[in-house]
Amino acid sequence: MWDAVIQVLAIVHEDERNPSRAGGLVQIMESFSFVFIMKLMLQILRITNQLSLLLQRKDQNIVQAMSLVTDVRSSLDNLRSHGWEPLFEDVKIFCNVNDIPVPNMDEAVPRFGRSRKGGRNNVTQEHFFRVDTFYAAIDAITTELDHRFNDMASELLCGFACLDPRDSFSKFDLDKVAKLTDIYDADFSNDDRKRMKTELQLFINHMRRHDDFRVCYDLASLAKKMFELERNIMFPLVYRLIELGLLLPVATASVERAFSAMKIIKTDLRSKMSNGWLDDLMVCYIEREIFKGLDLAEIKKEFQHEGRRMPLPRST
Repeated sequence: MWDAVIQVLAIVHEDERNPSRAGGLVQIMESFSFVFIMKLMLQILRITNQLSLLLQRKDQNIVQAMSLVTDVRSSLDNLRSHGWEPLFEDVKIFCNVNDIPVPNMDEAVPRFGRSRKGGRNNVTQEHFFRVDTFYAAIDAITTELDHRFNDMASELLCGFACLDPRDSFSKFDLDKVAKLTDIYDADFSNDDRKRMKTELQLFINHMRRHDDFRVCYDLASLAKKMFELERNIMFPLVYRLIELGLLLPVATASVERAFSAMKIIKTDLRSKMSNGWLDDLMVCYIEREIFKGLDLAEIKKEFQHEGRRMPLPRST
């Protein structure tokens, strides 16, 4: 859509009645710097897109998230180490096709925000695009990933990933799972921590021996199947760990959705709404897909039962 965008901006600039920035935008877009940043961001967004979509899902899968985080880190490291030359060649080809001048990479330019005086703060064009732009952008995203998934968070998520039931618990690691009880020290007593490894060993032998659990594909389905077959009573400590894993948020997308729902529900006209009523409405709004499947007739019958202080009128 490059040619179409340039053409539209040129038309807006020529037919403008009031001053606009369309002409300036054409000049900016037809520059090597703009094309370089555009191509760079396309590559970075292609690498991080799947992880971003996964972290925004309501039913977050810890195992998939940690696997993708590792893959994204590896891809970003590979792009930083070997991606400069292919990116630069791609940008040059695009610029030559669209008659955009390519600057001399050996030419000296001042650093952003520095004086030209004396040439002390000058760097080459190649240094500016390679170090100050290419490396800086990738390092910023890698730093954000390391901050969000630091050593403690990664250890926690990897520990829960070891409980992945797929392929007969092929990723199960007794020591990593047992170490979770040290992180959740408030939820497990000293006696619980001593018994955890023994119960985990019995748990994994039992799971691999029974075919009922082969249909489980994540922690949620495993917890549901354990509750249906009353294995939560047989392995209470392991089941408590699984519950903690289900409560562990991998991203803040669900929190952001809650704040968005609060802004929609609690408007200026509803500013005096009580917190309890607001909580109930937010649950109904956020989980509206669940509530759409409820049978309203059955709910009405439940509230029409005798013995209520104010029974609903029965339909005739």
